[in-house]
Amino acid sequence: MTSAPEGIPGTDQGVAAEQLADKLGIEITRWDADRLVGTMPVKGNRQPYGLLHGGASAVLAETLGSIAAAMHAAPERLAVGLELSCTHHRGVTDGLVTGVCTPIHRGRSTATYEIAVSDEQERRVCTARLTCFLKDAPKG
Repeated sequence: MTSAPEGIPGTDQGVAAEQLADKLGIEITRWDADRLVGTMPVKGNRQPYGLLHGGASAVLAETLGSIAAAMHAAPERLAVGLELSCTHHRGVTDGLVTGVCTPIHRGRSTATYEIAVSDEQERRVCTARLTCFLKDAPKG
């Protein structure tokens, strides 16, 4: 399952082929309001030293958190990223990384999520926190 299915509220299917998450190989493996899980290959997402690029981890985190916030906000509101912070704990050179997104706060105007990214040995690679602003969806 890709990261931009037709079921995500507010998704513009006209630009579906341009999604960064798809270009990085992100796949959502569990769709649940309390726990959203996705994977991403290290291959193709490395920096010049051969390690997983920190920006790729950030894209995985923001993708998961944004989808979770969109699921919370729908159908009256849309989620847009407000702040993302990432702490990178260890390098990864191959395999898949898995991001697990859990809610910290789900309100009417903001939603905040923690995203833990781990390697295949279940060692934490990155801890991220994403806050999304929940704005009113366009009428009609």
